[in-house]
Amino acid sequence: MYYPNFGSFTHCKIGIKMIKNTRSESINLNNKRVFSPFCIYKLFKINEMSEKVYIFDTTLRDGEQVPGCKLNTKEKLALSVRLEELGVDILEAGFPVSSPGDFDSVNQIAKTLKNTVICGLTRAVQKDIEVAAQALKPAARFRIHTGIGTSDLHIKYKFNSTREAIIERAVQAVKMARNFTDDVEFYAEDAGRTDNVYLAQVIEAVVKAGATTLNIPDTTGYCLPYQYQEKMAYLWNNVHNIHKAVLSCHCHNDLGLATANSIAGVMGGARQIECTINGLGERAGNTALEEVVMILNQHKDLGYYTSINPKLLNPISREVSDVMRMAVQPNKAIVGSNAFSHSSGIHQDGFLKEAQTYEIINPAEVGAEDSKIVLTARSGRSALAHRLHKLGYDFNRNDIDALYALFVNVADKKKEVVESDLQTMAAAYQTTMVSQ
Repeated sequence: MYYPNFGSFTHCKIGIKMIKNTRSESINLNNKRVFSPFCIYKLFKINEMSEKVYIFDTTLRDGEQVPGCKLNTKEKLALSVRLEELGVDILEAGFPVSSPGDFDSVNQIAKTLKNTVICGLTRAVQKDIEVAAQALKPAARFRIHTGIGTSDLHIKYKFNSTREAIIERAVQAVKMARNFTDDVEFYAEDAGRTDNVYLAQVIEAVVKAGATTLNIPDTTGYCLPYQYQEKMAYLWNNVHNIHKAVLSCHCHNDLGLATANSIAGVMGGARQIECTINGLGERAGNTALEEVVMILNQHKDLGYYTSINPKLLNPISREVSDVMRMAVQPNKAIVGSNAFSHSSGIHQDGFLKEAQTYEIINPAEVGAEDSKIVLTARSGRSALAHRLHKLGYDFNRNDIDALYALFVNVADKKKEVVESDLQTMAAAYQTTMVSQ
């Protein structure tokens, strides 16, 4: 990225008013991508009060759509309680019209939770909306999430319709939902591939009809982060009633960009992220809740915060994995079993001298077990000495040098050298030393 002279706003031909009124983090200047006025403005606003980003959890709806992850009512209810304890602001409990079982699950969750907004998904169909309202009725606070596809692909092939007719259906759905609640979220399915000018027309119309949250989904995971950010910024700058609603990110992971796109969306003006525990979801998954929460937590200079209790991230990750029978990949950020493991000798040496050389998060901060020094053929003397010391051995430097030769021979034959291997080596070495 090209960095302009921060001290020369006149060089960029921009004024303070423009700086405050654009949400784009970058602009094109002489065919180069540079920091935008808004980004420069934010550099001077870092110490001001942070803005909240609302966490909309859809583990029980979009996450459950993973083959093999179907939940019964008892399982959904138990996880919903854990998600409320975690601190999610909105919980999408299901798609009530889809089956009697899902209706009952949403209804039971609505009766049980007290602090979280309970949400039900619908299509832009009257029966969907009426059934969702009935299922959600016992909730202290509830939201109806309704919407329709807006990309030309969806309009032509899915609905055999026109742009104008889609706007009419979107408006009718929002107005219908407003008969039951003043908390209505509208989703523009496949917004990631929807023309921005048309998308702005749809959004302006549904806000006028009463939508209070605007879900801009990258349904197919197609967008690059800068494209998704610019899409949010375009809506912020071109929908005149946008201040009456909250922009929301809903990103899929088909190209591995769900988390990056969600953060980019926030930087473009969104203040809600839709996500799932462990990144579960349709096809390649959704934005991982634990990732976006910790990114915002680590990068406080961005100026955003959430209400999530990070110490519960690993415990709920394990519970979701167990209940949904879906293993978490070992190298998964934040919650993977290797997230705080070190096996390279160079890394191990640095970590043992100062943990922050190779860890930006204390495992206790996210409810994980202590960091692990894993012994492999790539490990060095520092790691070997550390692990032997933890087992109660008090070897000096010369001892470690001698033991290291034994260690390498064992490590070359195994994927990991475990405690029993170390004890065998130490015993053999001590016997040799006594005999001498």
